[in-house]
Amino acid sequence: MTETAFETFILRITLYRWRASGLAPEVSVFRFSSPIFLLLMILLVGTVACTAGNAAAVAVPGPAVDASKAPNSSQQTAVVAGGCFWGIQAVFQHVKSVISATSGYSGGEAKTAEYEVVSTGETGHAESVKITYDPSQITYGELLRVFFSVAHDPTQLNRQGPDEGTQYRSVIFYGNDEQKKIAEAYIAQLNQSKVFPGAIVTQVVPVKAFYPAEAYHQDYATRHPDQPYIVYNDAPKVVHLRQQFPDLYTGK
Repeated sequence: MTETAFETFILRITLYRWRASGLAPEVSVFRFSSPIFLLLMILLVGTVACTAGNAAAVAVPGPAVDASKAPNSSQQTAVVAGGCFWGIQAVFQHVKSVISATSGYSGGEAKTAEYEVVSTGETGHAESVKITYDPSQITYGELLRVFFSVAHDPTQLNRQGPDEGTQYRSVIFYGNDEQKKIAEAYIAQLNQSKVFPGAIVTQVVPVKAFYPAEAYHQDYATRHPDQPYIVYNDAPKVVHLRQQFPDLYTGK
């Protein structure tokens, strides 16, 4: 890594931590070359590196129970939640045979499906992503494999990385009995195989409704690749997707 790239990396992480604590405004330029400043940045990052950031992805086996690929079927949908919807959306936008991924809210009422209200953690909503996919090319179980392995950590209860609250809980909102069967069987399989250090806390509940999030949340990671939160928490998820699932990854 060049000196300039290193400076940029350190500053991006530090600014993210400041903003996450409410101590710094939005910053879009990340250049600073003072040796003293860089030393302070390194020291600060060192104090938070053990608790912040996106953990390494976990390699999980494919689902033993899954739907068959249906050549003559029309598009289908899946709704999942696992932390900030920016990262979940970014991951599934890079999965082949996914037609679209939309950030939104699920689990609560229509009248509370607004970001500022959902952020209180008192609405029943989770920040969710609706995935529309081609079932002739990819199965529901394969989507869940991506969800469990690279999109989030399913062992974290009501939180994900630096984000805490019930709105960041891990949930699979199933749309029919088949999706419920596949999700529950897969969670049991993963718990039994002990691929995670702790038990999976992902809820499996019926989807009552999905409410698209505000326009400024859509495609956020794509439109703001240099935003420190994206650099530190969400971009690595897409990298892990490319590394673990090269046959599923698309650079679109």
